[in-house]
Amino acid sequence: MEQIILIKGAQLYAPTALGTKDLLLAGNTIAAIADNLMLNDTNLPITVIDGSGKLLVPGFVDSLVHYIGGGGEGGFATRTPEMQLTDATLAGVTTAIGVLGTDATTRTLSNLLAKAHALDIEGISTYCHTGSYEIPCRTLTGNITDDLILIDKIIGVGEIAISDHRSSQPTISEIRKVAAAARVGGMLAGKGGVVSVHVGSGNSLLQPLFDAVAGTELSLSQFYPTHINRNEALFNAGLEFARAGGVIDFTTSTTAYDLQHGEVAAAAAVARALAAGISPTQLTMSSDGNASLPIFSPDGRLLGLEVGAVRSLHQALQSAVLEFQVPLSAALTTVTQAPAQVLGLKQKGQLAVGKDADMLLLNSHDLSIDTVIAKGRCLVKDGRPRVYGTFEKPQQFATGG
Repeated sequence: MEQIILIKGAQLYAPTALGTKDLLLAGNTIAAIADNLMLNDTNLPITVIDGSGKLLVPGFVDSLVHYIGGGGEGGFATRTPEMQLTDATLAGVTTAIGVLGTDATTRTLSNLLAKAHALDIEGISTYCHTGSYEIPCRTLTGNITDDLILIDKIIGVGEIAISDHRSSQPTISEIRKVAAAARVGGMLAGKGGVVSVHVGSGNSLLQPLFDAVAGTELSLSQFYPTHINRNEALFNAGLEFARAGGVIDFTTSTTAYDLQHGEVAAAAAVARALAAGISPTQLTMSSDGNASLPIFSPDGRLLGLEVGAVRSLHQALQSAVLEFQVPLSAALTTVTQAPAQVLGLKQKGQLAVGKDADMLLLNSHDLSIDTVIAKGRCLVKDGRPRVYGTFEKPQQFATGG
């Protein structure tokens, strides 16, 4: 029998504020949202959760995660570790999109896809992009369109790299062909078919994307550029990209060095973009979880390296609301509805009847995470995991062996 959960008396953000509501979920689906829901059949196996004093919000959609790790810019010993289930769930992430980065040799698409399936079995919803920084893109079937059509979990391409010394220095024609293949594959498969674009600190900024659509039937909405808060120049270019109809993504994982050298904190970037008149549905935040965060000298020498953290997504949401006074519904949109829309994930990112049963209960005073429900299953309760990944050890049972 499907699990039935009734959440009573929470302040519901869908992410639009809907006031105090009850929400009923049956299995993996939201069955009802109303005032004072009552179930007449008391023999049903119902779990009732008291939501009073809490905020009920959609589960976070993290649009850029390196499930199987990344990095390697400093050699084999600098390859970053894989993500574990509770890295996501304790951060409120119920849907995650896995990508490859610089390294598509020791990190492979088949490995990425296998990890996506593993995390899905363990409890969250997962998807992947085909390709990596490199163009021509490495694929599983031999081309981008076939990957999108034939492999359920593959929903887009990326993250291809531009304006970066680690990119393959693609031509405008090559970028166009990737976008065209992604669009056709997405159309035929009923998927988003978006091209996720890693943008470095090069002087060309986002110009390659403007050039790629110029004189063609492609639109900027085909591209989904990330790391737009990398520096002030790129941030301003991102605002122009959004004004031209695109969606831009701010990275929440960062280092003290990067912030001291011009990076705009993701929460501040959201606040500034909203103040500049950009719609919250054109702004997203992603964690870049388990990626390497390399620090390079001006001539490209590696000076140091840290690791991205999925938990930074939730921390940035807290900072946006509590520090930068971003309205909660707008801040939530950047990590729920907006990424789900740009990725074509129609069942994700909103609390509405018929949508997937992915949701969080947040403590209203500080937005800390109390409860995480993914695919209708409670994975975190009272801020502590109830479900662990296959190879994670619950702390109370850890032996240290």
